[in-house]
Amino acid sequence: MAMLEIKKAGDPVLKEVCQPIDHIDKKIRTLLDDMAETMYKSDGVGIAAPQVGRPIRAIVIDCQEEHGLIELINPVITFREGAVTDTEGCLSVPDIYGEVERAEKIKVEFLNRRGRKQHLTAKGLLARCVQHECDHLEGRLFIDIAKSLHKGVQQ
Repeated sequence: MAMLEIKKAGDPVLKEVCQPIDHIDKKIRTLLDDMAETMYKSDGVGIAAPQVGRPIRAIVIDCQEEHGLIELINPVITFREGAVTDTEGCLSVPDIYGEVERAEKIKVEFLNRRGRKQHLTAKGLLARCVQHECDHLEGRLFIDIAKSLHKGVQQ
């Protein structure tokens, strides 16, 4: 596994709409492993492939909840319910936090690292993380949709 460079706001790759992954091979599985290592070593709870310079539809998330590490390939949010506003930050936008409205509950379909279709129903922090990372796959950062932004520590 390897620590990858995290791209920062202003890097054009973060504004790209990412391409679907057609074939899951050793290269993709290694990327998922490296993304997880990068996320953990950077004290993040999620990271998307464009954040490490790869404009493809892959995400890793670990909200330190019952699910542990979740790898999502070609994720599609199929259901949204409710709305809640909370503070978000991002490894690609260091030291900036913002108030972002997200669905309270979601359902997402994705492929796992073996290419098997999976379904996940999420609420709370996990739902927020999935939505935040899926935004990265569409070339959108939380600072693009935040109701307000502030510098410094998360409030």
